[in-house]
Amino acid sequence: MKGILYDARKVKAYEGLLALGEYAGQGKEWTDVLWADLLAVPGLYAELIYYLENHGFKDEFKFRGYSLTDLYVWQMDRYNLIRDLGKNTSECNKETMVLRSFRTMVDLMHNPEEYLRRFSEGRGMDRL
Repeated sequence: MKGILYDARKVKAYEGLLALGEYAGQGKEWTDVLWADLLAVPGLYAELIYYLENHGFKDEFKFRGYSLTDLYVWQMDRYNLIRDLGKNTSECNKETMVLRSFRTMVDLMHNPEEYLRRFSEGRGMDRL
């Protein structure tokens, strides 16, 4: 089997992401697309590894000043706005928001102007 490289760490990370996606109610196809996007950005992939091992963000990777925690909070705010609850209920799946934070970071990197516009919209409480 000369010439074949097998990185068990990536297999383990992929399995961890699949399990997280399943728990969060995301399909395998959606999770596979996210996986491919994360592999393309080493710093973001490192954040995934850190999350899988520690169940928290390291926040070393930033794009245009935004970290994964920033995007997670934005996800929480959007959830609360859509549900019009103002608080997190048991229905609020935090793992879904974690995965969406990773997805949003990738999307932000591909389309920064659109996402920077979205981030500046909202209730505007922090602009007072």
